[in-house]
Amino acid sequence: MPKKLRLMIPGPTPVPPAVQEAMSRPIMGHRSKEFARISEGLYHKLRQVLQTQNQVFILTSSGTGGMEAAVANTVNPGDKVLVLVTGKFGERWRDLARIYKADVIEMNFGWGNPVDLDAVKTRLDAEPGIRVVLATHNETSTGVVNDIAALGAMLRDRDTLLVVDAVSSLGGIEVRTDAWNVDVLVSASQKALMVPPGLAIISVSPRAWERIEVCRAPRYYFDLPAARKALAKWNTAYTPAVSLFYGLDAALDLILAEGLERVFARHRKLAAATRAAVKALGLELLPPEAAASPVVTAVRSPGGTDADALRKVLADRFGIYFAGGQGELKGRIFRIAHMGYVDEADILCAVATLEVALATLGFDVALGSGTAAAQRVFLEARGEA
Repeated sequence: MPKKLRLMIPGPTPVPPAVQEAMSRPIMGHRSKEFARISEGLYHKLRQVLQTQNQVFILTSSGTGGMEAAVANTVNPGDKVLVLVTGKFGERWRDLARIYKADVIEMNFGWGNPVDLDAVKTRLDAEPGIRVVLATHNETSTGVVNDIAALGAMLRDRDTLLVVDAVSSLGGIEVRTDAWNVDVLVSASQKALMVPPGLAIISVSPRAWERIEVCRAPRYYFDLPAARKALAKWNTAYTPAVSLFYGLDAALDLILAEGLERVFARHRKLAAATRAAVKALGLELLPPEAAASPVVTAVRSPGGTDADALRKVLADRFGIYFAGGQGELKGRIFRIAHMGYVDEADILCAVATLEVALATLGFDVALGSGTAAAQRVFLEARGEA
């Protein structure tokens, strides 16, 4: 019998049945009144989830496409751009800025460490003329969350745009776009928003529009002024992924029906249970607890073992997929995602099979210890312990 596949990776994530059902609807014309009605509804729902009054656009692309659109529309050749690197996706910001001929100033805080805000302020004071700061909210490669609210407050009175990758945080971690002074925020469909890959989401502040309107960088498909012109008719500049729009509409309904605060609390609870289980098994977490992500837990490989060997046992025997390390952490960590359509039973299943996989590889594991630790977190959260 084929194994059931259980995705515990930071994208693509499991898709709820209501979203799958929505995507199975017949295709409609993307220039029709019916599609414009869906597009308008998505606009208003996304603004609620983003907690913004800014304009919001949906591009048919990956999250990386959304990141490229953010750079292509705000960075002129030669502009000073400060890039804050805490992992793989901070490096992606750096690489994109270089491709668009920016004068890149990289601050690398080391994989597994959050942004040092004092160091950023010192650098901003020492480097006049920085036009854009590129930051990552939730760095899935290391399981670190960065303090975007503090960065936004730091930049509020400077002539510097704050551009944020919220690809893996939107829908799982609170994102207060306006209150945090985020000028351009980028997200994508396949993470906590519970939709298959293929959509990028971008919000743009009035201050960012002033920069976009004089930006000389070349772009065509990712031209935000073209997207804005089309949005005036609740449409898209180019052919959208119509079925994914259906799916996003259904996913946003689920999120808003649950309530944003409950969604964020659920993710925090799943993260707490996962971390408690990992520690009970004697394994070491990567990021400092204060900077640990609510949507993904990064774990150091035990005893010098290649983490990919552990992941292979989980995939081959149980059909459970954890993510591996990226870049300099390849083979040294594994990552357990708990974002989007994930519940307590998924965590208990993941932890129980992790125990068996560790035992299979010869580690001295007290079977049930990690599961019990996760169970206690769930019981305490319900007031039943």
